[in-house]
Amino acid sequence: MITIILSILLLLLMGASLRQIFHSLEVEHKIFSSQLFIAVMLLYTIVMTGFGMIYTVLILEGIEVYRTGIPYRRVSWVEEFIRSIYFSGVTLFTVGYGDMLPVGVGKWLAILEAMIGYTLPAALAAKVWQSNKNRD
Repeated sequence: MITIILSILLLLLMGASLRQIFHSLEVEHKIFSSQLFIAVMLLYTIVMTGFGMIYTVLILEGIEVYRTGIPYRRVSWVEEFIRSIYFSGVTLFTVGYGDMLPVGVGKWLAILEAMIGYTLPAALAAKVWQSNKNRD
């Protein structure tokens, strides 16, 4: 019970910290906004889900895209989609936990997805810098 309460308190603290950062960037510096943050989160979600769908379709067509450390077993398309979204998220954010390994065509898709995930923060920084430069 104490761990649940502590976890909730830590989540609230993190949320308050993020709110403070956004507030100071919006009001004091006018270089970032909550809308921009939500747009970026939505963009990442769309890319992650899109690649997850691609991986799922390929797997359901019998094309191996990734391997796990445990023996493969047939699952429903919903479970496969959830597994593929997890693989997509780990790849997009270039975390690479090592529990899933891209194979075959999945290697090239994973490289493309990782490149997108790696360049999105740079594109965001450029957009914020450009919009701030145009305001001056």
